Amino acid sequence: MKLYIVIPAYNEAEFIGKTLLSLVAQTWLPDRIVVVNDQSTDSTEKIILDFAEKHDFISLVNTTSEGEHSPGGKVIRTFNQGYKILDEDYDIICKFDADLVFPENYLESIIKIFEADPSTGMAGGCCSILKNGNWVLENLTDKDHIRGALKAYRKECFLEIGKLQPSMGWDTADELLAQFHGWKIKTDPELRVKHLKPTGASYNSASKYKQGEAFYRLRYGFFITLIASAKLAYLKKNFSLFNDYLSGYFKAKKEKQPFLVSEEEGRFIRNLRWQKMRRKIF
Repeated sequence: MKLYIVIPAYNEAEFIGKTLLSLVAQTWLPDRIVVVNDQSTDSTEKIILDFAEKHDFISLVNTTSEGEHSPGGKVIRTFNQGYKILDEDYDIICKFDADLVFPENYLESIIKIFEADPSTGMAGGCCSILKNGNWVLENLTDKDHIRGALKAYRKECFLEIGKLQPSMGWDTADELLAQFHGWKIKTDPELRVKHLKPTGASYNSASKYKQGEAFYRLRYGFFITLIASAKLAYLKKNFSLFNDYLSGYFKAKKEKQPFLVSEEEGRFIRNLRWQKMRRKIF
C-alpha cells in the first residue's frame, strides 16, 4: 500500500521537528510527506526544509490562508493546499497534526489494519498527553473515535465522503459519513501517540461557540446536542462550556448556517447516535 501524509503547520517550531523525526524513523516509511506551512512567523519553515533536504519523500508547501487560527475550517483549508499537489497514486491518505510523536511501528500497524479488512475506511491510534509526569490517554472522546490529529483514510472512503469539509466538526462528520456509506472505523488503543500540545491550546475566545454550531450543522437536533454538550463539558472539566455549546447551537440555528450533511445523512446520524447511547445505558 502507498501511504501519503499531509501535515498542516502554523508556528510549530517547538514541535514539528519531533513529529518529522518520529515519522522518518518508522518501520514502514511513508511514500510522501507534505508539510503545509501556513504563514508561520517562527522557524517552522526552516525546520521543514532541513528535513526535506535529507529525505526526498518530504516536501514543503507555503500557503497563506485567511482568518484567525480556529478549529476546523482553517486547518482543513491548509490541509487541502497540501493534498492538491499530490498525485492520485495512493492507497492511504493521512491528515496528521504537527505536534505529535509517533511510535516507530505506527504506520506499519495502520497499514495492517487496512490490509486485514477491505471494508475498513478509516483507522487510527489514540492520543496521549503528559499529565503529572506520565503519558495518559487524552479522554475528550470515546475510544472508538479517531482524533482529528491523526486521521488515516482508505482512498475510496476518502473520496466517497467528499474528502474533508473545512468546518468545525469535520473530524466527526467524516466518520459519520463513512459509516453512512458502509465503511468501518477502526481504532487501536495500543497505538499510543504523544500529543505534545493540548487540544485547543491556541484557539481564540470566539471558538468556544464553534462546537455547538458544529452540532447544529451535523443535524444532531436539540436533545442529542444537549447530551453531547454536557458530556464534553464534563470531560473538559469546564461546565461553563455547556452554556457556550448550547449558545453556539442556537446561534447557528438562528443564522440558518448551512448543514454539513443532507437530510438523509442527518437521519442516519441521529439514529446512530441514539443507538450508541442506548448501548451504553443498557
